[in-house]
Amino acid sequence: MSTLKFHYKVDKTDFTRAGEASSDVKGKLKKMGCDPEVVRKVAIAMYEGEINMVIHADGGVIDVEISPEDITLVLKDKGPGIADIDKAMQEGYSTASENVRSLGFGAGMGLPNMKKYSDEMKIETELGVGTTVTMVIHNT
Repeated sequence: MSTLKFHYKVDKTDFTRAGEASSDVKGKLKKMGCDPEVVRKVAIAMYEGEINMVIHADGGVIDVEISPEDITLVLKDKGPGIADIDKAMQEGYSTASENVRSLGFGAGMGLPNMKKYSDEMKIETELGVGTTVTMVIHNT
C-alpha cells in the first residue's frame, strides 16, 4: 500500500456536519482492511478533534495521511488557542459555552480522549492565532 492523503474542511459551529470527516476516514480504513481496533482509535481521536474545532475555533482543516505503518492526523485551526494545555488535558475541564453544553457537547473529554486513542500526540498553540494538533496511530 502506498501512502494516501486526504484533506477535510471543518466549518465553524456546524454541529449538523460535525463528524463527517472522521466518518469518511473510518469508512476508508474499513474498506482498506485496517485492523478494527486501529479504525476505532482513529475514528474516536479524529471525531473528538473535529468537534473541538467546531466548538472552540473558527473551524479548521484536517489532513490525514495513511501509510502502511502509521495514520497521521493533523488538525489545524485559527481559533483562540489554548491558554493552559495542562488544564485542558484534564478530564472534565471545559471552556465550552452553556449553549454548546445544552447540545450535549463540551464535557471536557475532547483532548483527553484524543490523547487516549492516539499513540503519539503533539499540541502546538498560540493565543489569538490557533492550534495544531498532530496525532499518530500506529497501523499495526
